[in-house]
Amino acid sequence: MAMSTLFSIAVLVAASFLLSVFKAQISSGSSFYDDFTLSGAVEQVSTSSDGAIWSLALTNATGCGFASNENYMFGWFSMKLKLVGGDSAGVVTAYYMCSDDNTGATRDEVDYEFLGNTTGQPYILQTNVYKNGTGGREVRHQLWFDPTADFHSYSILWNDHQIVFVVDNIAIRVYKNANYTNNFFPNTQPMYIFSSIWNADSWATDGGLVHTNWSYAPFVSSYTAFTVDACLWVDPYPACVNTTSQNWWDQYGAWHLSEDQLLDYGWVQRNLLVYDYCGDTVRYPILPEECSLDPYS
Repeated sequence: MAMSTLFSIAVLVAASFLLSVFKAQISSGSSFYDDFTLSGAVEQVSTSSDGAIWSLALTNATGCGFASNENYMFGWFSMKLKLVGGDSAGVVTAYYMCSDDNTGATRDEVDYEFLGNTTGQPYILQTNVYKNGTGGREVRHQLWFDPTADFHSYSILWNDHQIVFVVDNIAIRVYKNANYTNNFFPNTQPMYIFSSIWNADSWATDGGLVHTNWSYAPFVSSYTAFTVDACLWVDPYPACVNTTSQNWWDQYGAWHLSEDQLLDYGWVQRNLLVYDYCGDTVRYPILPEECSLDPYS
């Protein structure tokens, strides 16, 4: 049986298992208008008649985006996206969490960035983590499906032990915390949820060698099915941040991947990993300290 077929079967099995662990997804408002506020060129945003699907468009004039009305400290966050199809070189669709809506110098951030491509080339998914304004923790993967053909879910599990990037219920990246105070794991600032579409042709496709072809504009990415089960931030410090017995996303089962989840995580790293900053000794002759933490533990 072909490896792709085996993995497809594994995805279905793991998805069922993961849903039993990541079980408490709670739908937010019935419309995106209940949860988010538009930013940028709002005239380039369109919605379905019921407000459940938003589409963001990028033109050679400007892009656009949205931000959540609430901010959170730990939890489960999920959105379904359908990405720009065709020749999307230079275009980046970003879906991320951030503590500051102006990318402040001391911000914390957890990123999904979808790097556009020329027609027929695979999309690259880049993830990144910032702590106190310091990033440089990029990991890149190919996807095992066409993200432009239909909606797929992109989720973040965030607690004080780990950050897990989950695509269609498959963990693709695990970012561990240490058992000591450190300068790499974001766990002190609540974060809002953002998304945007923008032109990044100086770096996004083949290191900036392939530029945006504006004859294909507008470039459109669409969003639906936002779900959140998280600790809603209330000043000065919400009790739910530390009540592990009350929240599935901070109970012991969410501190590590299960054995079945690790099998699929390992498959992704062996077959779909494109770049990992922890393996880049040219860029980091001395690797960042979090690189010594075992994502399989």
